[in-house]
Amino acid sequence: MKLTTNLGESRALLLAVFRGGVCLFLSRNSAAQAATWPTHAHDVQHTEVSSVASQPFGKIHWHVPVDLEGSAGYLTHYGSPLVTASNTVIVPVKTGANSFRVEAHNGASGAPLWFLKTDYHAPAEGFTPGMGPTLFGAQLFVPDIAGSVLVRTNPDSVDGTVSQLYFYGEANYAADPAVYRQKVQINTPLTTDANGNLFFGFLVLGPTPIGLQGGLARIAPDGTGTWVSAAAISGDSTITNVATSAAPALSSDGSMLYVAVSNQVLENGYVVALNSTTLAVINHVALLDPSSGKDAFVDPDSSATPTVGPDGDVYFGVLENPFPSHNDRGWLLHFNSDLSQTKIPGSFGWDDTASIVDASLVSSYHGTSTYLLMTKYNNYADIGTGNGHNRIAILDPNATEKDPIIPTTKVMKEVITKLGVTPDPDFPQFPGAVKEWCINSAAVDPFTNSVMANSEDGKLYRWDLTTNTLSEAITLAAGASEAYTPTLIGSDGTVYAINEAVLSAVGK
Repeated sequence: MKLTTNLGESRALLLAVFRGGVCLFLSRNSAAQAATWPTHAHDVQHTEVSSVASQPFGKIHWHVPVDLEGSAGYLTHYGSPLVTASNTVIVPVKTGANSFRVEAHNGASGAPLWFLKTDYHAPAEGFTPGMGPTLFGAQLFVPDIAGSVLVRTNPDSVDGTVSQLYFYGEANYAADPAVYRQKVQINTPLTTDANGNLFFGFLVLGPTPIGLQGGLARIAPDGTGTWVSAAAISGDSTITNVATSAAPALSSDGSMLYVAVSNQVLENGYVVALNSTTLAVINHVALLDPSSGKDAFVDPDSSATPTVGPDGDVYFGVLENPFPSHNDRGWLLHFNSDLSQTKIPGSFGWDDTASIVDASLVSSYHGTSTYLLMTKYNNYADIGTGNGHNRIAILDPNATEKDPIIPTTKVMKEVITKLGVTPDPDFPQFPGAVKEWCINSAAVDPFTNSVMANSEDGKLYRWDLTTNTLSEAITLAAGASEAYTPTLIGSDGTVYAINEAVLSAVGK
């Protein structure tokens, strides 16, 4: 869905710089099997590349609502489902206007295994942010109220224990729980690295006894909690928080942590690279519109998350400034691994996480890049010069062409694109206008050379990268205008997609 909120809407947060750490206790089983889809956008680099071949789109095996408000919840970025190695599907579910639980389902049958109620409250935005859990070994980590994290053991079992972690210390929480429950909110999906270190962004909505400020939290495998303020790591006292819905990302060796930070009022921001152990700043770079040179907008309604490429390059989507000079498409900004070099941008990015596509999967590609990027490429009707020719695209991150909207700006070269299928009757004045692609993260299947892409026409499509055709389609729902949703692939190859607030399990 294109942006409909006001860019200048005030979201006041307290500003200051503080750093602190406390000790907690947490037992983790690092020997447990790795999950098939353990975290937001599949992995800590957010590549969205499946380790399992997807099944053909024969039928919907089962489905479950992810929003019990139904149509009232369509303006919601639902948290990504997760899949364990034993084929348990973990589903974040919005149970009310701002209430959430986690459900576990048998991946083969859809039968419910267990429910976990939370007290989590999402930040108040135009598009309600989702709740983003993560798996590590035999434990599931779930955002909860007061900036705390629930830990549920044995996610494949009906029986499991639940404990709670506070990155700022359980004793501090116990001294004044009402303040922390009212003032502290996790505002990103959780990210857990290969060693069990947990990272997430949080908001602070007013004074707390220990001077918490909005920023980045880390909980180590031994339970030690530390945090840094967004203002401190950006070097900008006006920056208030990690960007809403932007999950922290890690370099391939896990040594560098990448976060996007922003000012909720001005909506400007930075990408910051930190030492993942100490949270010491390695570098930070301002997020600028590549055409105007002005501060790009980091809109809190976006669900864009940093992606780290196989070569270490970092990608992050922003909204254009001035708006809507780029037809509400935003830009996919592109940096080298230590953020010292700004590289070729992509021509869409505002509400999308780029997927990594090995160059060998695209038979028509004859360039020099070892990997390409898959992104949404909508061109919204009736916004700026937009004509409703909504596409998905494979882009070369190292080759340029003139931007299709602002030709004076060089952007990543299109390798192949695919126009949406279903005409959009809402825009009869725009010949060829089609329904929007409805993904904020698209699963890549390297075994079948294809990408799983959801559409607002209510269908899930398989984009065959060898033939550049939509080789399969299956109807999930009648279709609705909705906030963008994720796709993923389970341990048995089942493809999961959300449409009209329902998660469907698609397979042969």
